[in-house]
Amino acid sequence: MKCKICKAEAVVALRSHNAAFCPECYKDFFARQVQRGIESRKLFTRNERILVALSGGKDSLALMLELSRQGYDVTGLHIDLGIPGSSAAARAGVERFCAKHGLALMVREMSAEGLPIPQVKARLHRPVCSACGKIKRHYFNKVALDEGFDALATGHNLDDETARLFSNTLRWDTAYLSDQGPRLDSEQGFVRKVKPLWRLSEFETANYAFLMGIDVHTAPCPYSPGASFTALKGLLQRLEAAMPGRKLDFYQGFLARGRPVFARREAEEGVCLAPCTACGYPTSSGDLCGVCRIREALRDTASA
Repeated sequence: MKCKICKAEAVVALRSHNAAFCPECYKDFFARQVQRGIESRKLFTRNERILVALSGGKDSLALMLELSRQGYDVTGLHIDLGIPGSSAAARAGVERFCAKHGLALMVREMSAEGLPIPQVKARLHRPVCSACGKIKRHYFNKVALDEGFDALATGHNLDDETARLFSNTLRWDTAYLSDQGPRLDSEQGFVRKVKPLWRLSEFETANYAFLMGIDVHTAPCPYSPGASFTALKGLLQRLEAAMPGRKLDFYQGFLARGRPVFARREAEEGVCLAPCTACGYPTSSGDLCGVCRIREALRDTASA
């Protein structure tokens, strides 16, 4: 198998692009896909400061490295969730990665914020994944705003985005369908959120991470088994195997023809946001935001 570009021995074959690449040409392919994703959706410019959410997994670390290689002004942010058997390894991996590549890093510890995930899990009577995600989004947004960043970048790839789109479509969740996409503009206390890897699959990002020698965090979260996204990703991967390129077609078709329709409907209905009475974070509850309600529940449990 020969590289499509230079005819050297290929190491990565991509059926969705009807192409194969040698290591160096694959890195160039990956860089072009990231840049195309940024420019086509006007995610950000080189004059802006970008905060990159770093979990320690392949996607976020690959994103951070590639953006820095392309000359963007990036700083990493890692949220230490305090999960036994997972969080310490993830944090250590992120710190090693940033030190190796000379990249700026900030860390926020949820135990110091009164929100260690093991205690949140013990207090809740439902799966902890949604609460954990809510807490992470809250602090990613808060740090980005407090530190004056222009945008918050996450490592969500094409598989993540199509699984989320599939899930939202199965429920016809118009609120989520109205704002899903690689760019969500800043408004009412929310920083601009961007997803530069939206054109790249999990397989493609994994190959880039391997070829770049990125040491990724692989210890699974002990609370994640049974997550619905795993099943949805599996369904879409089987579809992609049978019909290469269909995931990107599905997602781009939604961005071009679906999202505008749902966005107009959501704008007509309107959503009233007001500052949380405790922290000032935008919320539609009219009182405490979701994170402050979780924190209050933990305080009540501790004092009981």
